[in-house]
Amino acid sequence: MVDGEKASAPPLLRLETLLALGLDQRTAENALVNSKVTANLAAVVAEAGITGCDKSVGNLLYAIKNPAQLDAALSFLTNTGPESLDIGKFEEACGVGVVVSIEEIQSTVSEVLKENLEAILEQRYHINVGGLCGQVRKRHPWGDAKATKEEIEKKLAEILGPKTEADNVKPVKKKKEKPAKVEEKKVAVATAAPPSEEELNPYTIFPQPAENNKVHTEIFFSDGNIWRAHNTKEILEKHLKATGGKVMTRFPPEPNGYLHIGHAKAMFIDFGLAKERNGHCYLRFDDTNPEAEKKEYIDHIQEIVKWMGWEPYKVTYTSDYFQALYEHAVELIRKGLAYVDHQTAEQIKEYREKKMDSPWRDRPIEESLQLFEDMRRGLIAEGAATLRMKQDMQNDNKNMSDLIAYRIKFTPHPHAGDKWCIYPSYDYAHCMVDSLENITHSLCTLEFDIRRPSYYWLLVALGLYQPHVWEYSRLNISHTMMSKRKLNRLVTEKWVDGWDDPRLLTLAGLRRRGVSATAINSFIRGIGITRSDNSLIRVDRLEYHIREELNKTASRTMVVLHPLKVVITNLEDGKVIDLDGKKWPDAPADEASSYYKVPFSKIVYIEKTDFRVKDSKDYYGLAPGKSALLRYAFPIKCTEVIYGDNPDDIVEIRAEYDPSKTSKPKGVLHWVAQPAPGVEPLKVEIRLFEKLFLSENPAELEDWLGDLNPHSKEVVKDAYAVPSLATAVVGDNFQFERLGYFAVDTDSTPEKLVFNRTVTLRDSYGKAGPK
Repeated sequence: MVDGEKASAPPLLRLETLLALGLDQRTAENALVNSKVTANLAAVVAEAGITGCDKSVGNLLYAIKNPAQLDAALSFLTNTGPESLDIGKFEEACGVGVVVSIEEIQSTVSEVLKENLEAILEQRYHINVGGLCGQVRKRHPWGDAKATKEEIEKKLAEILGPKTEADNVKPVKKKKEKPAKVEEKKVAVATAAPPSEEELNPYTIFPQPAENNKVHTEIFFSDGNIWRAHNTKEILEKHLKATGGKVMTRFPPEPNGYLHIGHAKAMFIDFGLAKERNGHCYLRFDDTNPEAEKKEYIDHIQEIVKWMGWEPYKVTYTSDYFQALYEHAVELIRKGLAYVDHQTAEQIKEYREKKMDSPWRDRPIEESLQLFEDMRRGLIAEGAATLRMKQDMQNDNKNMSDLIAYRIKFTPHPHAGDKWCIYPSYDYAHCMVDSLENITHSLCTLEFDIRRPSYYWLLVALGLYQPHVWEYSRLNISHTMMSKRKLNRLVTEKWVDGWDDPRLLTLAGLRRRGVSATAINSFIRGIGITRSDNSLIRVDRLEYHIREELNKTASRTMVVLHPLKVVITNLEDGKVIDLDGKKWPDAPADEASSYYKVPFSKIVYIEKTDFRVKDSKDYYGLAPGKSALLRYAFPIKCTEVIYGDNPDDIVEIRAEYDPSKTSKPKGVLHWVAQPAPGVEPLKVEIRLFEKLFLSENPAELEDWLGDLNPHSKEVVKDAYAVPSLATAVVGDNFQFERLGYFAVDTDSTPEKLVFNRTVTLRDSYGKAGPK
């Protein structure tokens, strides 16, 4: 990179410049032929502040051949400066004279993969490629890192073949059989690897703030020029002084909708890194679009962030910095790096596709300054002008094609009021506010990777502090929709019952369904913080973590969804026996709070599906002449079936109970009884939810609305519950035995409780969860 205070990239070196560095005529001429070598050398020369030097120094600079050496050189010069340059130390620090051939890299990669072959075959594409690269780097610190990674990936593909579906799913560790005692130690050594540091602490991959002086990214221009974005020693020292060396992150949602589970991953990374490093995380509202933002969304986001267990250092708004952003825009125009443009959106798109400059790109600076002032004062019509950054219209990266910095909108701002009628774009404001807030780690999803050059272009052009940018894979979960635009459509067109519909994976919907923040964060930690491809994660993985959490926190109780009346003929009329039901499977006998009262009376209700007229060997429910055990109560035996108007309409069963419990039936049924003679059991409403979409990845479908599951919600109006559930309140979770985990819904009233099924007891493969 050029010095951060310069407005443009360093010019490619001329012959006389190279000769002034002490290079001989032939070496200088050969260097000029290779534009990449010349650009590399230009960046180092600019950073070192050298315009002329003796031959030994010039040859040292010329000897820097690859990015690893260049980064070391820039870091060395940033920390020492040209005034105290020690050639010997410089040579040692940069590996000058060390050349690692591609053949050496290939040979070492083969050795490393051979040494790790057992782990590779076991873990396949889940093997830590970064760890393999690190092993190669230890042997060749000055080898080309990119070539090393490419060679490793190539060799892995040769060894393992194409990726299978299983390679995209995190494998479940199987329990190993106990080996013979003699071989126990040997087997453990061969197969049981301790968890990596990254698995124990996912934040170890991020550098410390004081290390933020290395090259962030290379910005390539169509004319062959290269900027190497990094902080100078002075800029970094100023930043560290302002922050006290602390990690500073930000969670920057746009307040144009409710947050979903993808935002939970962003929070886990942004807030989690700051917490782990004893730093701070801002909650910053990216409110650059006044037409889409609402106070409802702002209030929701603040409340849900707190519910997820995170505490912001400060709550800020991009609009807090509108004045500073405007002043920097004026500075950009003065430097000749921004201009007022009058092209329409269609013309801008056309010119970008054709890599053509706007007709107004080279207008005089003073003219752009006056027009931008007119824009600010509201003297130019909406859509008639924009301010564009003068980047590189011929660049292959369309995110360098003179992005729009400001546009005119005669719309009052929810936070800033009516002070402004020009608003900054995301591409202009985002990086600038990161810098103004002294953010150390700017973390975002992988789709923003292509915007890195424009992010750093603006900070370099203005000589501002540059945060460390890192992108991670976006969270994609099966059978749902994560696009805010499509979620908004589902809500506004009433395909679902609001932003907190329990079928949605919005955080409000998950909470209403009965999912805890702990379970969500556990799920996020389980999938990890990686830059892997955006593979689709099955919703079953989320449900696993939900079950694990609810198994520990949800007390057990009994509810009958579709009641079938059972008359206990050998129990005297009016008699009610109070039994104890266990709230927890391991409830101690002497702890009354771990039990709830279950009345057993002459009229009992079981599930309709727990009775069959025709019995079979593999059926453990109730049938004529067959017995089943009522949970926490007595065995009962069906003695008679009472039919309605047709043979399929069973209205009542008559049974006898075994007060001595001498019979031992295999089947165990949940049930609810009349709490007193003639008194109906507690009636509750139950809502059963299934996947919202039929397809695993509805986002790929053109007619995604046509893929909505018509059976995603079933309402059972008159289920029966045990009396103790009458005191349940919103926020309470229960395991309804044999049915699943349920939570009290916000639609509950004093007259009638409503429960949402959070998750079934078994996953979609039929595997039972904890009991």
